[in-house]
Amino acid sequence: METLEDVCGPDPGLVCEWMWDATGNKFFTQVIEWFVSKPLVAIAIAFAAFVIRKLTHRAIDRFVVRTIASPPKLVPLDLVQVGYKSKPADAPTSGPAADEPAQRERRRQRAESLGSVLKGFSTIAIFSVAVLMILGEFNISLAPLLAGAGIAGVALGFGAQTIVKDLLSGMFMLVEDQFGVGDVVDVGEASGVVETVGLRITRLRDVEGTLWHVPNGEIRRVGNQSQLWARTILDVSVAYDTDLDHAIEVIRSAAHDLYATHDDGATILEEPEVWGVENFGPDSISIRLAVKTEPSEQWKVARVLRARLKTAFDEHGIEIPFPQRTIWVHNEMDRESE
Repeated sequence: METLEDVCGPDPGLVCEWMWDATGNKFFTQVIEWFVSKPLVAIAIAFAAFVIRKLTHRAIDRFVVRTIASPPKLVPLDLVQVGYKSKPADAPTSGPAADEPAQRERRRQRAESLGSVLKGFSTIAIFSVAVLMILGEFNISLAPLLAGAGIAGVALGFGAQTIVKDLLSGMFMLVEDQFGVGDVVDVGEASGVVETVGLRITRLRDVEGTLWHVPNGEIRRVGNQSQLWARTILDVSVAYDTDLDHAIEVIRSAAHDLYATHDDGATILEEPEVWGVENFGPDSISIRLAVKTEPSEQWKVARVLRARLKTAFDEHGIEIPFPQRTIWVHNEMDRESE
């Protein structure tokens, strides 16, 4: 005599057990089990997967909102260790002095990018598990399927390893905040303003207007010229017969006037420093001027300073050197007289 386990298996469901007790017909019980009980279980699994996905995405959205709302905790910035003689009283000690709109926009882009990646990974993981559970309910052997998926994954890994490398590099760039939209960066082959930071490709526009598409996996190092502050370095050349003390004082005065007035949109953060004689050239002596500026403003400040220094040199009679050569000319009569 057939038992419940012979009809419904070692782990019978409630529908199968109820139909067997009610009818005692094996065929009818198995038909009802296949077309009613198993679809109901599959629907329940799918519904649970959608609920879990919804809750997971909601948690990720909350994480994104908290990331945008709260400023990041940055490592204290010691200006003495990066080349300053003393730390200014108003120098930032934990990153930017204020949570500026640009910083908030930068955090928003990073958080949304990471949120979209986490949502995609969580969706794939949740529904993959749900599909496997549903197939198991219909007594479909998962071993061949898992083996085939493993082989396909290995083949895909070998064939698309460059894409995987780009994606992983993009993930770490976003997590570590190496650069963001609007930063001026040098990535080796190209440099310019970041227009888009994607998981696979970063887009830069250089000073000539060329848009560079750089795969993240090809970026070996990043020079970010837009983090916290920048520095303008000017090597000002004067003639050899110039009074160096006077020239240094004129350079310092011109830079100080620009710092004090902030004319021409110059965003200088600290009192400019004249570091002294930097080089003896074939036609001139170079005096180095160092100016701390806002991020990405070092080039504009350098242009304004050059114009100011030219005017100051003209007012004080300091000669801007030009290439000089001494040429000795011997003619035949000179040689005969010798």
